Amino acid sequence: MLRSVLIATLPALLAVTGCATQSSPEPDYGKPSRYQDNIDTYSREELVDVTADFFGVTAEAAASVLERSFSDLGRPVGYIAGEEVSGAAGVGVRYGEGYLTMKGASESQKVYWTGPTIGFDAGGDASRTFTLVYNLTDIDDLYQRFPGVEGSAYLVGGLAVTYQRADGVTLAPIRSGVGLRAGANVGYVSYSRRRSWIPF
Repeated sequence: MLRSVLIATLPALLAVTGCATQSSPEPDYGKPSRYQDNIDTYSREELVDVTADFFGVTAEAAASVLERSFSDLGRPVGYIAGEEVSGAAGVGVRYGEGYLTMKGASESQKVYWTGPTIGFDAGGDASRTFTLVYNLTDIDDLYQRFPGVEGSAYLVGGLAVTYQRADGVTLAPIRSGVGLRAGANVGYVSYSRRRSWIPF
């Protein structure tokens, strides 16, 4: 529903706002992230099937993209599974919604996000987004603005991955096929409990 509504309104929103990897021996991901100690976390093996089913890709492709994030950041405390639409004409916008699932939590929590982008392309797209969450001990800390980490964008197995960081919390959004152009943009993303149509 989000995708159809946002794609239908994308022209108006735009008017307002004016890497491959080689296989290698599997490293040991048994340690928690260095950013978080004594917190219940997800193992790579727990997330491979979830990620593969979510994107409709092979377990091998899912394992490849998770390998990079786990190697850089360790084991996440949670993930956000959702979808987003974005569009750009030099300056662009992004809107998304999904569910935050924390390791050991009894239920998921609805999350919305939005933000501006600046890039070298034009047009619109829609993508599924699976975001690994690191060092989040208080869910309230998620609801803020997350700038992208410079130089963090990369492509693995047809999936685009970037890092966002604020106040010690790190997010690693993984986007599917039609969202790959996100790697050509820079900007920030604001997460909230309620939907907002204001991208700034």
